[in-house]
Amino acid sequence: MDKDDAPKKNEILAGSTKSENVLDLAAMVTSVVPWIGGPVSIVLSGMSINRKFDRVKEVLDGLTNDLKDFKSEASEKYVKTDEFGELLEKTLLKSADERNEQKRKLYRAFLTHEIKSPGKSYDEQLRYLRTMEGVRPDHLRMLKAIADKPKMDIHRTGSPLATLQERLPDMSADQIRLLVIELHDLHLSNLTSLNGIMTYNGAQDLQHHVTPYGQSFLDFILYI
Repeated sequence: MDKDDAPKKNEILAGSTKSENVLDLAAMVTSVVPWIGGPVSIVLSGMSINRKFDRVKEVLDGLTNDLKDFKSEASEKYVKTDEFGELLEKTLLKSADERNEQKRKLYRAFLTHEIKSPGKSYDEQLRYLRTMEGVRPDHLRMLKAIADKPKMDIHRTGSPLATLQERLPDMSADQIRLLVIELHDLHLSNLTSLNGIMTYNGAQDLQHHVTPYGQSFLDFILYI
């Protein structure tokens, strides 16, 4: 064998190993939850398998565990649709690119929820998916802090920044400012000024700065 042929042989062997990994993972999912194995196999067969494979495996292991005792005719019909196939593909591809473990858990929970509770419009699902891609755990902490209900006996004067610093004491003022700007860009909050003085009580706090979509997204995240 020529020396030049050795690398090519190694590449073929490596490719075979990756293909076997794909087949093994698809078979594992199919053996536990047969009715979702087909869509998973289709997505995996077209995915570039490299070190991102473990991230996808982590999500699918969790999804399989979430669904192993779950039965629903509506869900079984839903996972056979083109819409679910596209949603599954987009979610797994985002999971493959996601280095943050908490975000991958969020993608897993998203898939589990959509399978168990089918019925949302495809556009609404995609919007949630795009938002999840853009948020970090600190964004969710900040959104919860803005949406937090104050104690009903509160009556004082202060700034939004001071209120958020009380609720998130481990964050610096600069961190809070940046997160608030980013939440605004994500259309989750309309809070823009942190330094203005406001007088508020239990009925008037920062809650009204959470957009309707922001509240919907927060409810969804807390639910899953």
